[in-house]
Amino acid sequence: MKFDIVELSPVQRKIQVELPAEAVASEFSRAYQELGRRVRIKGFRAGKAPRGVLQGIYGDELRGQVRSQLVEDSLGEVIRERGLQIVSRPEIEAHDLIEGNPFSFSAIFEVKPAIEVGNYLGVEVEKLKLSVTDDQVDASLRRLQESHARLEPVENRTLVQRGDFVTLDFEGFIAGKPFQAGKGENYLLEVGGGQTLPQFEEAVIGLTQGEPKKVQVTYPEKYPNRELAGQTVDFSVVVREIKQKILPELDDDFAKDYGECASLAELRANLRARLENELKHIQEEELKEQIIDRLVEACSFTPPQAMVERQTRYLMERYHNRALGQTASASETAPTLEETKKTLEGRATRQVKATLLVEKIAQLEKIEVADQEVQQRVENLARAAGDKAKTVRDAYSRAEARDELRAQMVFDRTVSFLLERAQTKEVDSPGAMVDEQGKKG
Repeated sequence: MKFDIVELSPVQRKIQVELPAEAVASEFSRAYQELGRRVRIKGFRAGKAPRGVLQGIYGDELRGQVRSQLVEDSLGEVIRERGLQIVSRPEIEAHDLIEGNPFSFSAIFEVKPAIEVGNYLGVEVEKLKLSVTDDQVDASLRRLQESHARLEPVENRTLVQRGDFVTLDFEGFIAGKPFQAGKGENYLLEVGGGQTLPQFEEAVIGLTQGEPKKVQVTYPEKYPNRELAGQTVDFSVVVREIKQKILPELDDDFAKDYGECASLAELRANLRARLENELKHIQEEELKEQIIDRLVEACSFTPPQAMVERQTRYLMERYHNRALGQTASASETAPTLEETKKTLEGRATRQVKATLLVEKIAQLEKIEVADQEVQQRVENLARAAGDKAKTVRDAYSRAEARDELRAQMVFDRTVSFLLERAQTKEVDSPGAMVDEQGKKG
């Protein structure tokens, strides 16, 4: 086999391969032997059909299989021999395959770039001086209180007010015709909570319990559901029940019942400690992002487009999944698909560059993750998944999934390694600086 590798760009290679006639003939012979054992031809015993008969029936199909096998085997051999790290599907251009003649083809693909990393130890980062405030503890306590609120029917009132929780039946029509998912029964709505269009929630205010009412709503042009985007919908609405939220008293009994603490003061102390741990984690993640930003800024290289496209698709999929769960009011101000894709492409480029840089540093520092560590992480994920533990284990039974998990663990370990060796400088937060200036003034 003869081959030549041409560097088209720092991340693109072209391999030209020529296989001798003997290799082509050998693959044809192997393919026909395997075909003969596998197929049954009328008038011939199993495995005894002459090659000429097989060729007349399966010739074109088998030629394609031989071409694919020759390309796969020889290209794989070249890639392994030269240690190429391919990150895209090869674009194959093959000449005609004729038995008894040499066969040649070319393959163009992207590879990971050669990266020269500068001084990555002792990166300078800034850590904001932050602390948990009493207001934040109060807010956390209110969230806990809200989570244990109960809904009770409203007495001596039949008109809906803002802040009520109403159970209603509705059916929507576009130009007099019903539409998919436009009907609901016993739908629980927090009036003013932002879970539906503001127009609809405003229209519910003032409705009388038990009395049918017509409500007209115009959906925004950017509404995620294209069937409704820009449409005027007529709803028939009936409020079945009106409820109000009742919050439990914040006292020692609340702390015992819902906070597993002996007193409200102890509960507040526990909440403060939890917030401090969360703040510490957030600060560490911010410092890691700073390190990655410094590395990306200091090292100039072009990432493979295939990797950027894959990461962009992943980010777009996550964006769409989040958009499905957005409230109607949030969807009104959402950017267009084109704007979102452009933003995510930039983010994907930065993430790919960071991945390649950290991977290179991990190689230089010989940072690895053992098989048993990967298995332990899988078990932790499975336990956290609860009833879906088997699904998680099945997913990570695939070698590809475990390799991706290992790569993420190596990435995390390497960034932590860099953070431990970074030069961290504490600086006042913008808010603290303003407060200080205000005191001096």
